[in-house]
Amino acid sequence: MYTITNIYMLAAFGTIGGALFGFDVSSMSAWIGVDTYTDYFGSPDSNLQGGITASMSAGSFAGSIAAGWLSDILGRRYALMIASLVWIMGAMVQCSAQNVTHLVAGRVVSGLAVGVTSSQTCVYLSELAPAHIRGRVVGIQQWAIEWGILIMYLIAYGCVVGVHGTAAFRICWGVQAVPGLILFIALFFFPESPRWLASQERWEEALDTLAIIHANGDRHDPVVQVAFEEVQEAVRVVHESQDVSFLALFGPRVWKRTMCGMSVQMWQQLLGGNVAMYYVVYIFEMASMTGNTTLWSSAIQYAIFLVTTGFMLPFIDRIGRRNLLLLGSVACMIVHFIIASVMASKGNPVPNVNGNANLTWEIKGNAGMTVIAFSYIFTGIYGLTWAPIAWIYAAEVFPLKYRAKGVGLSAATNWIFNFALAYFVAPAFHNIQWKTYIIFGVFCTVMTCHVFFTYPETVGRSLEEIDLVFEADIKPWRTNEIGDNFGQETERRRDLSAKMDIGGTTHEVV
Repeated sequence: MYTITNIYMLAAFGTIGGALFGFDVSSMSAWIGVDTYTDYFGSPDSNLQGGITASMSAGSFAGSIAAGWLSDILGRRYALMIASLVWIMGAMVQCSAQNVTHLVAGRVVSGLAVGVTSSQTCVYLSELAPAHIRGRVVGIQQWAIEWGILIMYLIAYGCVVGVHGTAAFRICWGVQAVPGLILFIALFFFPESPRWLASQERWEEALDTLAIIHANGDRHDPVVQVAFEEVQEAVRVVHESQDVSFLALFGPRVWKRTMCGMSVQMWQQLLGGNVAMYYVVYIFEMASMTGNTTLWSSAIQYAIFLVTTGFMLPFIDRIGRRNLLLLGSVACMIVHFIIASVMASKGNPVPNVNGNANLTWEIKGNAGMTVIAFSYIFTGIYGLTWAPIAWIYAAEVFPLKYRAKGVGLSAATNWIFNFALAYFVAPAFHNIQWKTYIIFGVFCTVMTCHVFFTYPETVGRSLEEIDLVFEADIKPWRTNEIGDNFGQETERRRDLSAKMDIGGTTHEVV
């Protein structure tokens, strides 16, 4: 069978798993202000709407917890294939929803699939990608999420304006099955992760996969040889130790990595991205937008999100993880406090906004345009920094033995906070209005300190070399001082190979 070997092609198809998450986000956000949806489902109040929106995150939490176990037993590829089939089932259940309970059930089923794909796609791509481009390859996962958000939002918009009755949202939710089917078929042509193959002692297959990914099939290429030796050493350590439980992730030599992986996913949510993604329609309605204008303004925000992340991907392995996380948290903190101050000083309480009783605060005129402008700015900053980096960093920090379960637990952290915030934001806009942004601004302040003092730099290092970074007794803000052993060893072997080619032999001791 033909196997896809180009790493960018693998990333393009593999990150359809991220697009599934994006599809589900905007499949709901586009409908919360549309009469067809609200009338059919009994005009859900802010608490019920929060529950409907958050139900997908609840399923994703459960899926993320199970993902590590599934991926370790069956392999990264088969875990993603199973998730694709579950996603298709979830889309069918949502498409046929007859009431709120039926809809929530469909979103939970879809969430189970997203929990697996959101964590194990990162694991899979990080284990395939060369160290010097790993950030941009794994970062494509986040870009795919954003493509999914925008594409589904535009499909939903087309259904809102062009389809009458309940068929509008049924078509929208049914279309979600298409990317799941594409991913399922594409995975038949994907190689398995070389690190997972090695963990199963399928050494020849692991070496072949490393060769076709890194050197067009040349097993003797220095990059392939050094990578294979590192994988062998990592597997040796795995076999000398006991099986991994979730409790083991908090053991003496691993807990710092687990805290980094879990907290970077937690902070990504507490940065406030859910405000911009799930409830963007609410924000624009409070700023006095109505009808199709609100929908198109929301689409512009999703397009900004897509463009900024796409712009950053080519540079993401040059700037460094810490720098982008710190820049993003500080900038988003400033934006949140500005939006809160504008809403507090220029807005006023109202019984409802354009008949929507879930909203009790209004900002008109230039002040409303200012809120919209800074919402766009926030989305751009988020797309440049925390949106892609959180997934990349969580996929890098765990050693082979702990990687599948560790990234699964990190993704579960993302989803449990995603659930909490998806549920919280709608009632927050109703009850505390502009103070919602103060809360997110404070979160940004705390995460800035946490990142600076506890997150070591991982950019440009092999996954096995990152182990040395965490084991070194050096402050996180000084980890760039640790040498690049992988790169140095690769260059040494290339120089040695060149000498042998020229002289036919060498007396240098290897």
